[in-house]
Amino acid sequence: MDLRDFVTAVVLGIVEGLTEFIPVSSTGHLIVAGQLLGFEGEKAATFQIFIQLGAILAVAILYRERLRRLLDVGPGEGVSGRSGWALLAITSLPALVLGALLGGAITDRFFNPTVVAVGWGLGGVGLLLVERLLPRTTKTDLEALRAPDALAVGLAQCLALWPGVSRAAATMGGAMLRGVDRRVAAEYSFLAAMPILAAASLFDLYDSRDLLSGADVPMFAVGFVVSFLTALVAVRFFLRLLGTLTLRPFAWYRIGAAAILLAAIAAGWIDG
Repeated sequence: MDLRDFVTAVVLGIVEGLTEFIPVSSTGHLIVAGQLLGFEGEKAATFQIFIQLGAILAVAILYRERLRRLLDVGPGEGVSGRSGWALLAITSLPALVLGALLGGAITDRFFNPTVVAVGWGLGGVGLLLVERLLPRTTKTDLEALRAPDALAVGLAQCLALWPGVSRAAATMGGAMLRGVDRRVAAEYSFLAAMPILAAASLFDLYDSRDLLSGADVPMFAVGFVVSFLTALVAVRFFLRLLGTLTLRPFAWYRIGAAAILLAAIAAGWIDG
């Protein structure tokens, strides 16, 4: 691995770890960062998906007690025991099915900065609408979640197949519109990310096996580790922010980023 590959792996690992679990779209940021770094193509797309596993591992460690409760063989309540697995399955299924049907077409046609800018902007407007239409909070812990809540989150998660929309924004918004507390919505979003991101990462890695070689291992390993360490910090910080902030600052960030990106594309600084 040369210095350029090392720097690319570190930068993209930081971008992934910072953005995977906050409502700004890690995929969108990785697409733009990859183009600015000159790291594009099928191998780059596989790398960007693979390093999600580092961020997932960070959540697994931070929520190890919750995962232990999920492994309980009892019926459980909310996101615990068999009830928890059922809720996560309900949430994951819609996006897994839609992703299996459309994933290849989306990757081939929609992974570009113009689509990302549209996703950022529309997602930002969507977050503002969620905060404006927010119903009374009735669910203040994970044990209060039920199947209709999980289905609403799962259907909302399908919107994140559009690059730039953000899986975290879609799932949190879907939960909050069901009366779920903002912090609880974020925590469920973290947990719901694990099966779908892990499945997508492993499937893409297998599907791209002919593109990769042993020489790619160091770069992939560096990206994984940096993503893991950055996500450990980012998730904790985000949860603290939610104690005092709404999602509006993230919405305005997205709208501003979309405007800047569209301007950069129009000026020819970034290929659209």
